[in-house]
Amino acid sequence: MRGGAQIAIAMGVMNVATYGYTILAARLLGPVQYGGFVAVMNLLLVVSVIALALQATAARRISAEHEHVGQIERGVLRVTWLAALAAGALLLVLTPAIDRLLRLDSLATALLVALTAVPLTVMGGQAGVLQGERRWRALGVVYIAAGVPRLLIGAGLLLAWRPSELLAVLAVTVGSVVPVVVGWWVLRHEREPGAAAVRHSGRAILHESLSNSQALLAIFALSNLDIVVARNILTAHDSGLYAGGLILTKAMLFLPQFVVVVAFPSMATDSQRASALGRGLGVILGLGAAGTLAAWLLPEVALVFIGGTDFAEITDLLWLFALLGTVLAMVQLLVYSVLARQGRRSSLLFWGALVAMIVVGAGADTLTGLVVRVIAVDAVLLGVLLVLSTWLLRGEPEPRMQPTSD
Repeated sequence: MRGGAQIAIAMGVMNVATYGYTILAARLLGPVQYGGFVAVMNLLLVVSVIALALQATAARRISAEHEHVGQIERGVLRVTWLAALAAGALLLVLTPAIDRLLRLDSLATALLVALTAVPLTVMGGQAGVLQGERRWRALGVVYIAAGVPRLLIGAGLLLAWRPSELLAVLAVTVGSVVPVVVGWWVLRHEREPGAAAVRHSGRAILHESLSNSQALLAIFALSNLDIVVARNILTAHDSGLYAGGLILTKAMLFLPQFVVVVAFPSMATDSQRASALGRGLGVILGLGAAGTLAAWLLPEVALVFIGGTDFAEITDLLWLFALLGTVLAMVQLLVYSVLARQGRRSSLLFWGALVAMIVVGAGADTLTGLVVRVIAVDAVLLGVLLVLSTWLLRGEPEPRMQPTSD
């Protein structure tokens, strides 16, 4: 509970600072340049899947076999830096394509995507080591460092000079270096060599990280591509209303994020896996029920946080968007449960659900119909994962990925 409280506070500070910087940028940049800034941030969200995969790999391995922490830490950090430099180099080569794809009209801004990818990825590996060791206070400091400096640096740059899309992204780039420095500081002491095993080689760590990446990418797509469906089947006005409702969905998805962080190391431990998953789902369900009930009873208050009276037409639907976020948050925890036990077959369900969401969602002809269909698809995935997880945790384990050797 202490660990959960520390991470909840730290992630709350990080999210508030990040949200504050987003609002500041929206007010200072104006619609045109803010659109470019958001496009860059969305691309960085996709890139962050690499960091999340490395974090999950490090946390799982250290939690499951703490006697190998020295070898795992060295291997994870080595693979993390290689992955970060590779991602940065690839994005550097793709700079002209990014500029055209996002319609930035600024090679310098597109170049910052490549530069930001490096520290963004490194932070993932560092956070995974701290998470696996359950060093919650140090991990909390890293999370705070990922949000507050961005706000302070961004406010300084945008207020001191003429606000521009380039300066807004530059603040993100510079701010992303701070948590890496903090992570280096808290991990600076050399570990004892400890036990070594081939299954914790650099190649095995890379193999697991790549597998984690595809599962996380599928869930990332599942929770974000419904707006693309909305843009294609609804009018511009209704798709804009749907996008406004998704602000509440994302809030309900990220609100219990600390549960995933704290529960994951325990879910990677055989003796604690079932209890950690059950308690985590209970906390998320409780928070989600409270948020959904609040959106149903006080929709006018919820409306303030998604854009005000411009979105008044979906006032009566806000509880559905809150429910969608709750379902996605529970699915997310179950996905990390799959990663914790290194299940192979379950990951196919995520891609199947993504295809189902696109096909089923495309058949809707109203905003209400779309959100109900998306909830239905996600709820089915949640139910299947619950049944599968219950069966696996009580019966024979799901086949694990075979580690490669050097």
